[in-house]
Amino acid sequence: MIIGIGVDVVDVPRFQAAIIRSPGLSARLFTAEELRQTGGRGHDAVSQAARFAAKEAVAKTLGAPAGLRWHDCEILLGDRGKPYLAFTGTVAAAAAEVHAHIWHLSLSHDGDVAMAFVIAERSPAAG
Repeated sequence: MIIGIGVDVVDVPRFQAAIIRSPGLSARLFTAEELRQTGGRGHDAVSQAARFAAKEAVAKTLGAPAGLRWHDCEILLGDRGKPYLAFTGTVAAAAAEVHAHIWHLSLSHDGDVAMAFVIAERSPAAG
């Protein structure tokens, strides 16, 4: 059963300008592994913008509860390059509270726009 849907879009040039203007921003938004996978601060603004959109979409999927931490939601790449979500801390707790056990993520970008679409489901066993 679908319990939440979230979508977000990011203007890549504006996002890249924010990262350049605020040198610590990437480290506040992304984990070390996310930065490694996207080439580090400012090197792949499109990939980072898409991941930022995904974090925003996850928050929307959960109903945007207060207190979610950026590092508690990771957007990582699987063996074949497929992105997936990994939660810890505040985001894992919020997901557990709404019984969101199955997650779907799609990232896309074209030109100056990056976007993410997220669906959260309750597992059939959770009723």
